[in-house]
Amino acid sequence: MKTIAIIVAGGSGTRFGGDVPKQFALLAGRPVLMRTIEAFKRALENEDHIIMVALSEALWPQWIALRHKYDFDIPHDLIDGGDTRFGSVYNVLRSIHDVGDDDVVLVHDAARPLVPAAVIRDVAAAARHSKSCGVVPVVPLTDSVRRMEEDGTSIAIDRTTLRAVQTPQGFNAQTLTTAYHLAVKAGDTAGFTDDASVFEAAGGRIRMVNGHPANIKITYPADILIAEQIIKAYR
Repeated sequence: MKTIAIIVAGGSGTRFGGDVPKQFALLAGRPVLMRTIEAFKRALENEDHIIMVALSEALWPQWIALRHKYDFDIPHDLIDGGDTRFGSVYNVLRSIHDVGDDDVVLVHDAARPLVPAAVIRDVAAAARHSKSCGVVPVVPLTDSVRRMEEDGTSIAIDRTTLRAVQTPQGFNAQTLTTAYHLAVKAGDTAGFTDDASVFEAAGGRIRMVNGHPANIKITYPADILIAEQIIKAYR
């Protein structure tokens, strides 16, 4: 029984801007992607695990140079990322061989480098509980929420009934792979925003576990500043 961590770093980060993709931007002196891999290494060090990184092949030379520069030696497999998040995860799933009945896949955004070890372990433990149930970490919403209508008006939504979804999202490895194959066979993958939606479309159920406020997603340069303050707060 092993845990397969898929870290999705395939995007170019166009919203982030800057001279480098956001997964290579420095966060408290180290590239974001390194901090993300380190978080999984710490969380899974006592388990049989594999770390796989979906990264555009065009960025591999830059990543390899960064690994040498920072003496980064945590083992991980590089897989060419796709044009979309769906494509990146699908490429990794197709590259995995000898998947056992009880193996678990955790799919995580490289842009969430501060994910606590407890969240990773809780998602993995819950995913092992049932092959037909996927697991997502969530946090309550703090902002008021409104739903846009087609005529331009809006309706207030009770935020207590909603949760913000984070990653990693956990699944039985064989069942998630089947769900992705079914989506590709159906020919319509554009509507999937995360792995839980792919899993759910294939008939799976989704269970929620507690996420963490520190598990922010870095999208804009200002998020780096926020993340650095979080690192200081949790030292």
